[in-house]
Amino acid sequence: MRLIGLIGGMSWESTALYYRLMNEAVKQRLGGLHSARILLHSVNFHEIEQRQHSGDWRGTAEILTAAAIGLKSAGADFLVIATNTMHKVADEVETASGLPVLHIADATGEALLADKRRRVGLLGTRFTMEEDFYTNRLRSRFGLDIEIPEKAARDAIHRVIYEELCLGEVTADARRLFRAVIEDLRGGGCDSVILGCTEITMAVDETNSTLPCYDTTALHAVVAVDRALQ
Repeated sequence: MRLIGLIGGMSWESTALYYRLMNEAVKQRLGGLHSARILLHSVNFHEIEQRQHSGDWRGTAEILTAAAIGLKSAGADFLVIATNTMHKVADEVETASGLPVLHIADATGEALLADKRRRVGLLGTRFTMEEDFYTNRLRSRFGLDIEIPEKAARDAIHRVIYEELCLGEVTADARRLFRAVIEDLRGGGCDSVILGCTEITMAVDETNSTLPCYDTTALHAVVAVDRALQ
């Protein structure tokens, strides 16, 4: 079994989901007392978040690259960055560390393509929804038509992610927000929705969504286990 190098802590709430999902997937595949071989470097999310909102993406890349190099020196075979937003610097981390990064958008795009989805809504941080590092990859590699919510909804989702979900808080208001935004995307012709922030799965699932949901956390974790067991 290959050794997974997991860069987490962004936030630790979703990293805990990654750890559980990876171990459950290995147990399901191999049975018995088998569990995933994981090296985890959990960063201080405060340092990342401050740099994100000040536009210091080079600084975030340096933090993740240092983590990646440490994981490589400890024997990791490949890297999983346990967050959607920080895939903005995935190429820099991969190049500087010399380890392949298992890209979260590719795991998601493959699942959407397998299900013959075409017009897909994207929920995430403002960075993920509005910048092109994520949407362009889905469009160019998988031929998907990606739709994002209106600006007011994007701002509201961004606030909920950083001020509530990253702190482990899931409110009824947040659930209503996501449900309303997903319904608007459905009304605009979307056939599915990407939960494109690893914390959103805490507030949204098939029971409170009017569209089929593609949980990037779960998809990424399972693809990581596929790679580890190859």
